[in-house]
This record gives sequence, C-alpha cells and structure tokens, in this order.
Amino acid sequence: MKPLIMKPPAPFPSWHPQAARLIRLGCLAIAMPYLLSACSKPADTTVNAKPANAYVAVARGRIDIEGGLLNLSMPREGTLATVAVHEGDHIKQGQLLAALDTEPATLAVDAAQAQLEQAQAQLKLLAVKQAAAKERARRLTAAAAAGAGDGQSADDAREAAAQLDAEQQADQAARDMASQKLAEARYELKQRSLRAPFDGDVVHVLAQPGASVSPSSGPLFTLLPQKPRIVRAELNESFIGVIRPGMHAEVVADSGGGNVRWSAHVLRIGQVYGPATLENDPQVRANARTVECVLAFDQPGSASDQAGSNQSGPDQTRDLRIGQRVIVRFGTASAPAPTPSKD
Repeated sequence: MKPLIMKPPAPFPSWHPQAARLIRLGCLAIAMPYLLSACSKPADTTVNAKPANAYVAVARGRIDIEGGLLNLSMPREGTLATVAVHEGDHIKQGQLLAALDTEPATLAVDAAQAQLEQAQAQLKLLAVKQAAAKERARRLTAAAAAGAGDGQSADDAREAAAQLDAEQQADQAARDMASQKLAEARYELKQRSLRAPFDGDVVHVLAQPGASVSPSSGPLFTLLPQKPRIVRAELNESFIGVIRPGMHAEVVADSGGGNVRWSAHVLRIGQVYGPATLENDPQVRANARTVECVLAFDQPGSASDQAGSNQSGPDQTRDLRIGQRVIVRFGTASAPAPTPSKD
C-alpha cells in the first residue's frame, strides 16, 4: 500500500484590494451620523455661550477721598510751645495739635478786660450824675413856673442834664469799643492754638517745640479726614460715550497680589480732558487723553474674593490707602445662561 500523504489545507483566499476599500468606506458612512450628532451640541453651546463677565471698559485709577488730604499751618507767627500729636495718631474734632507761646496774647486779653471794666464803671457813675441832674432840672423848672425860682437857673439845670445824656452816649460807645477789643484779644489768643477741624488721622508732622513758625513757613501737619474712600479713574476718551453715572464697576488692586475686589458705581464723569498720569508706558502717557471718572464704593463694610464670598465686618475699604493704584472694570455683570441649540 502506498502511504497516505496528508495535504496541507488551502490558504484562506486574500481579499481583493478594491473590496477592502469599499468595506472601509461603508463603515465610515455608517459612523459619520453618530460623529456629527456627538459634535453638534458642544459646538452650538460654544457659539451661543457668553463670557462669565462682560467689561464695557477698563481704566486705571487711584484711591482718594473727597477734598483730599488737608495741610495745616499755624495761623499766627510765633514760637511753638507745644506739639501735642504724633504721626499715626487718631484725632478728634477740636483736639489740640500745637500751640504757640500765649503770654503776649494773654496779656492783651487782660488789658482789654480791664478797659471794658473801666468803661462799665464810668457808665455807672454817669448814670448817678444823670439822675441827679434830671431831678434838679425838674425842681427848678417847677419853681420857675410857680414864680418861686429863677428861670435862668432852670434853663442851666436842663442844659446840664442834656450834657450828661450826651456823655452817656459817648461812654456807651466807649464801652462797646472796649467789648470789641476784648473779643479781638480773645480771638488772637485762640489763633495761637491749632486744633483739629474734624475726626481723622495724623499722616505727617513737621513741627518741633521751640521752632519759629509763621503762616508762610509751610504746613506743619497733614491730616487724613475720616471720610469714605472714593476712586478717581482715568477714563480713556474712547470710552466716554459708553460710561454713565450709576453704572456698576469692580475695583481690584493694580498690584495683582490679592484676590479681593470691591463693588462700586460711577458718581460723575469729568468735563475736562487731561493727560494720562497713571500709565506706566511713557509713550502712552504722553499721547493718551483721559477724563476723570469718580466712583464710590457700594458697600464700604464688605469686600468679596474671586469666588464671590463676602467678608463682612469693619470697613474693608479703609485698608485701601490714599494714592493706591487700582484697576476699574466698568459694567461687570454675570452673563445669562447659554441658549441651547434649536437643532
């Protein structure tokens, strides 16, 4: 017998290249609707979505107060006898800041007081004489009318009484003048003391006891009034038409070191163009034209961080220092929810 020889199985027939291409194209055609359906919704959402915050304008600004810092000098010339405050002190209205040597002014007050008392005493003495002269004139006139007296004596008595009336008017004028001089002396004594015109903080002191000062020698004290903080922003001329009083704004520190922001609103917009003084670029600072825009903080007692949480408590805006630079974002508002696609 011939041995049985096993034949290897025939190889699997290979696909024709054209058939393979047709199969791939068919699979792609089937999967394409699903791919388009999956991509259509995110694309529509992206087109219709708006940013979380929409800024109408952005400007640089600085922290200030209405009226600014107050510089005080002594109203009279003299030698400083007392300096009662130091830098950093919190002061109350009417508190003594400094005083000159008051001895000359005190002597002037005493002299005016003595002159007034002398005029008042003269008036009292004259009143006694006047009463006696009127009574004598009355009696002599009555005696002359009854034929028991001389008519000339009655006329002389009436003339003497009239002279005393004129002297009384002169003495009353002298008394009023003495009273006025006393008031002037007391005013001058008061002017030799410098007192705080309002509650605030002492920022700078340039005074020492024993120094000679005068109104022309410059300010001795710089005071920060206890007033609400404001923002003075430099609004570029291209944004003037879109910013209006009452518009909402956000204020953040220019340094960018913190996440705290403050809510504010526009108080007024200036009517005068000026140079941009807060720009860092000298070329931009020389060419840009700006208008001052003043903003007030909405809630001085609270601030918010980037996440939107409130930090209630003392006036957080008092942590902002006068002259500190900030960035003002005008017209910030939360955007509406994205509009879903109609497809």
